[in-house]
Amino acid sequence: MPKLDKDAEVELKLDSGAAAVEATATQEQRRGLFEHPGMAVYAVVELTSKAYTGHAPGEDKSPQVKVRVTLAEVAQDNEQAQLVAEVMRAMMRRRRMDGTLDELGGGSRDVEAAVSEALGNMPTEDEYQAHEDRRAARRSRVEQH
Repeated sequence: MPKLDKDAEVELKLDSGAAAVEATATQEQRRGLFEHPGMAVYAVVELTSKAYTGHAPGEDKSPQVKVRVTLAEVAQDNEQAQLVAEVMRAMMRRRRMDGTLDELGGGSRDVEAAVSEALGNMPTEDEYQAHEDRRAARRSRVEQH
């Protein structure tokens, strides 16, 4: 991996692997995106670097890294979309406070509180695991009969 100057600006390119997003979008969302240009859905994604291009010293090109969406969850209803949008707004507020975003909307600047509030009614990992355990136990009982 090449070493970069601390001031080097790296271009980010999104590669064509979109299977993670497609797998979590509903058929209704896919159809809506097709039939209504400009329609948007909200998603939480994980980006993983897949390739990079370095340039020789003195070249007038920025280094590039290609990323792929490797995990994604698309908001399935308006409530989830609003939660994701609030988390995004909180993150944007943080970038503004850090001097990396030019404009700022109104609202709280406490990212941690905004995320906690937005995700407050979403299941925790422990709740999800308990649900899966209950499902497995029900299946096991059905298979025994």
